[in-house]
Amino acid sequence: MSDLLDAVALPEREEPAGSSRPGRPPAPFLRYLASKVAAALVSFAVTLVIGFVLFSLMPANPVQSLTRGRPTSAAQMEHLRHQLGLDQPVWHRFLSFVGDTLQGRLGDSWQFQQPVASLIGERLWPTLLLTGTATLLSVVLGLWLGVHSGWRHGSRFDRLTSGISLTLWSVPTFWLAMILLVVLSTGLGPIPSLFPAGGMSDAYSPGGFGHVLDVAHHLVLPCLTMVLVVFAQYVTVMRSSVIDELGNPYLLTARAKGLMDSQVRNRHAAPNALLPSVTVIFLQLGTVVGGAITVETVYSWPGLGFLTYQALQVPDLPLLQGTFIVFSASVILMNLLADVVYRFLDPRVRAQ
Repeated sequence: MSDLLDAVALPEREEPAGSSRPGRPPAPFLRYLASKVAAALVSFAVTLVIGFVLFSLMPANPVQSLTRGRPTSAAQMEHLRHQLGLDQPVWHRFLSFVGDTLQGRLGDSWQFQQPVASLIGERLWPTLLLTGTATLLSVVLGLWLGVHSGWRHGSRFDRLTSGISLTLWSVPTFWLAMILLVVLSTGLGPIPSLFPAGGMSDAYSPGGFGHVLDVAHHLVLPCLTMVLVVFAQYVTVMRSSVIDELGNPYLLTARAKGLMDSQVRNRHAAPNALLPSVTVIFLQLGTVVGGAITVETVYSWPGLGFLTYQALQVPDLPLLQGTFIVFSASVILMNLLADVVYRFLDPRVRAQ
């Protein structure tokens, strides 16, 4: 009996997918993720070099700007240059900049005399509130309009939606912000002043829920400006994707089963057309933080964008480099997340 059992070739036990043994190559997803993370790190390193070079070559004199309006001798100005490290060679300043960045030390602001990291931490929440609210409203509005425009392409609704979207997309952000500021804040003709001209809250803002309403009141104009500029690209991408899905046989099959037109659109066409829009949403999440500079400057919204504008007035190089790192890291991180999410959503990427 034992000889008979030995002669029978038992099949080897299959291990579940994703299990790892010593010596086995990593799973395809881990290889994919490692390659994307490596590419993100290379992009961040290149960004550090470009940022340092750009800010170091700015034709400005920070010492003269910081001492403007004050009687300062040449010896005092030279001492200030030494304190700021401007008398060091460029290569020494670059190595110090890279080393401090890798260790999480962004230096001290020349203008505010505070650590750059603390300044960024204080201004980060207003920027996240503005960009997060604007992005959420833009995504909801843009995808809804894109689905209905693509489903009824060529109709009056489609032409009107596409025309308005493309017009707002081509309008300069600062110009649109100033127009809304003049019309809805200052008041124009019969239109009264409806919203505050700037800031995040009033000096006499009450506490509790009253403060929340005050912040929301100040948020309307900057958020509206960003929504009007950003939502158009979601409309365009989603409309094009829905139109591409209209000729597919599965929609005919769904109609043949007796589904209503709205059910075919919402249950079948829209989910399959959502993939390119998801990618655009993640990519836009990174750029919208940096794109808030213009809006925050016009409305004096106390976020990272307005902080960057204030740093440019000197120029405050440590503060500029710190905000530049935050903006660049947000774009790189969102690109990385877009690649990961795209792999889960698109089986064609997983098959590569």
